[in-house]
Amino acid sequence: MAAKKKGKNTAEAVRELVQPLAAALGLSLWDVRFVKEGADWYLRIFIDKEGGVSIDDCVDMTHAVNEPLDTQDLMQGAYTLEVSSPGTNRELTRPEHFAACLGQPVWVRFIRPFADGSREVIGTLCTCEKDAVTLKNEQDETMTFALTDTAWIRLYDDDNLGGNEDE
Repeated sequence: MAAKKKGKNTAEAVRELVQPLAAALGLSLWDVRFVKEGADWYLRIFIDKEGGVSIDDCVDMTHAVNEPLDTQDLMQGAYTLEVSSPGTNRELTRPEHFAACLGQPVWVRFIRPFADGSREVIGTLCTCEKDAVTLKNEQDETMTFALTDTAWIRLYDDDNLGGNEDE
């Protein structure tokens, strides 16, 4: 299974490799990211399960993926493996994320500001079809926008805002 050294193709190749390993542990694979930060590469595997992820789940997943990752050699060079929960402010990036979060509050940051100058909106996720998302705000007004207009979309949990706001 050949993959590019970095970027989406590597993350997708890793996703295909580790998905069955997560399932065997009773976990769902939320996301895989292969990113460069400074001079270092990070392979981040985000796992989830009903009732939440424990440190033991992360350790078990780490042990399960180490050998297959080394054997398949999907990444050339050194990288740091991180296995964790996506957290309460998890980013929605895949169709299955949006489907799982319908009816829940989300926080959207747009690439460009609206006419009123704001770049963020919070609302209830109503639909996500192909390339468009529809939210309903507190005034019960709907808003539809293209996914390509967003910097990110995350579950909204006002008790845990912060940390990754500037990504």
